[in-house]
Amino acid sequence: MPRLLLLAAACLLLAGFTHSRTRELADPAGALAARLAAPGGVSPLLPSARIEALLATVPSRSGHVATADGVPVFWRALDPGDYRMHYAWLGAHGGQRQRMDYTLSMRAPVRAVAPRGTVVLLHGWMMDGGSLLPWSVELAQRGYRTITLDLRNHGRSGSAPSGYGTREAGDVVAVLRQLRARGEVTGPLHVMGVSYGAATAIFAARDLGGPSDGNEVDDLQLGGVVAMESFDNAGRAIRDMVPHMLQRAPDSTGEWLAQAWLRWRFDPRLLDAAIADADRRLALDLDRIDVGAALAQAPACVLLIHGRDDAHVPVAHGRALAAAAPRARYLELPGEDHLSLPMRLDRLAPTVEDWFARTPVTGNGACPQPLAPRHG
Repeated sequence: MPRLLLLAAACLLLAGFTHSRTRELADPAGALAARLAAPGGVSPLLPSARIEALLATVPSRSGHVATADGVPVFWRALDPGDYRMHYAWLGAHGGQRQRMDYTLSMRAPVRAVAPRGTVVLLHGWMMDGGSLLPWSVELAQRGYRTITLDLRNHGRSGSAPSGYGTREAGDVVAVLRQLRARGEVTGPLHVMGVSYGAATAIFAARDLGGPSDGNEVDDLQLGGVVAMESFDNAGRAIRDMVPHMLQRAPDSTGEWLAQAWLRWRFDPRLLDAAIADADRRLALDLDRIDVGAALAQAPACVLLIHGRDDAHVPVAHGRALAAAAPRARYLELPGEDHLSLPMRLDRLAPTVEDWFARTPVTGNGACPQPLAPRHG
């Protein structure tokens, strides 16, 4: 969910200069609610052109699968092999934008490798499946077929009411069962999600552990789940994130103006009104979207990872999730925030790979203790 508020602020700032947007200027809570209800754009942190150029250098399969709600969900699969990936995270230097930057090179594998299992990857708010390309390739090099999904309202997928993980999880389950029937999901299925995608992964883990309606493929062998920087409660996460976004250092003059405008108009009542408006738009109660309750019901082994310096979704959310589900395992990384944590393959790849290798298929054993991350 990073930069959600700044996108809303830009919308409000534009309203001040456009006569046709007078209603939005007069109703800042409604304008913010619209951004809470749907992304309304793509994060400027996402290097989409560079990702597409890299994907064009290796073979992949992709397409759309329609869910029961009629949402076309885009998927892309990479087969396992030696991609000769070279990855370097550049976040140790520079400002906010550079802290999300990395270098990545790879080549097409010279020979096919039989998958040891499948990992599905779920992205964050205002991102898409391509944002997890480094992880897709890293895990493919470790022998897994990796499948990235664009969640509803993101990337190449269709639009539908957001569910803050609940409705999106239903999409994920529907897509995976159809892909399993086509042979794309093979062996044990592992799930990894980041931020908004992490909450979705937890809801999906709960739903995959339940019975099907009798008309679906039932032999999905759910293995390990990794949830990075998930929120515990959607309404609380919004209330934590918005004030932080108003205080963070802007990256441009436009962002400074937008922040100044919102600081002038902002008070907790405006945020409560925006959340209530988003509730009506989505036919949800964001304050009752309880990821911890879903986690406690999930039969899979779930590894929670949170950055101690996360100010977008504070570390209290990760600690609350861990307390809600004693069977889950929890890692807290000092020195990492909401933007840096998912980029730290250097610290986290061995831990994630070991977790998937050692977690049993659902219901077949105790959850292991995770491998400690590398020092930053």
